Amino acid sequence: MQKIKPIEKRIFSGARKTAVAKLRIKPGKGDIFFNYLPHTELGLFHKLALLEPIRIHNQEMGEEPKYDFHIKTFSGGRESQIEAARLAIAKALLEITGSETLKKAFIKYDRNMIVPDSRRREPCKPGDSKARAKRQKSFR
Repeated sequence: MQKIKPIEKRIFSGARKTAVAKLRIKPGKGDIFFNYLPHTELGLFHKLALLEPIRIHNQEMGEEPKYDFHIKTFSGGRESQIEAARLAIAKALLEITGSETLKKAFIKYDRNMIVPDSRRREPCKPGDSKARAKRQKSFR
């Protein structure tokens, strides 16, 4: 029989393209720390993207989560890191609450909050310069 770890000891992860976000939860006031910075230090759109799952949680459950979210990201670009962190927050909130209505609300708002986006970069073909570029023909 496998022991179930308490929520504070679990690590949730999210991925987008090559970016990976690891999220650790601690009891607190509901603060979000992104790469050791408070989320208030981020740009406007990045801040709003990180707060989307929490706002949906507040609307559906009627209360703010009593946890601090510590997110550490690596690899990928800045946008992909933010989207990976957003996915990790949504997964963590679903795990904490176990609510089916919250899951439906996430899917209705944006399916990529729960299900990672499967699109990846197309690899280059052998002997060519890019994935879709073809060699040009000369008729003269």
